[in-house]
Amino acid sequence: MQGLIQRVKHAKVEVDNQVIGQIEQGILLLLGVEKLDDKSTADKLLHKVSNYRIFTDENDKMNLSLKDIQGELLVVSQFTLAADTKKGMRPSFSSAATPERANEIYEYFVSQAKEKGLKVASGQFAADMQVSLCNDGPVTFNLKA
Repeated sequence: MQGLIQRVKHAKVEVDNQVIGQIEQGILLLLGVEKLDDKSTADKLLHKVSNYRIFTDENDKMNLSLKDIQGELLVVSQFTLAADTKKGMRPSFSSAATPERANEIYEYFVSQAKEKGLKVASGQFAADMQVSLCNDGPVTFNLKA
C-alpha cells in the first residue's frame, strides 16, 4: 500500500463538476492499494499518515503531525500508484489489487480514519475525479506501509 501525501493549505475533489470532498489545512492523500494489502496494512499506513511530522512548529521545523495541528484529511483512491514503471514505456498494473479488493480496503481506510477522530473527506472510488490543491511548501512524501 502506498500513500502519496501532500501538505496542503486546502484541497478538493470533484466528480462531474460537483465538489464531493473538500478540506482546509491538512493532508491530501492519494492512496494506492496493492494485491497483498489488507486491513492490517491499511491500519499501519493510517497510523503513519496521521502521525507523520510534516507541519512546522514555532521554530519552523517539521515537528508536528496532522493530529497535532488538528488538520483535515482528504483521501483519494489512486490506482496508478500501484504501477510498476521499472521497464518499458508503459506502466504495468500487475501488482495492483483488483477493483473490488481495492475499494474494500479504501473504504476501510476512510472509515478507520473517521473512527480515529480525524476530520476526513474523500473522493469517489473508480470515478473520473478532478483534484485541486494548494500544496503548502511544497511538501510531498511517498509513504509505504
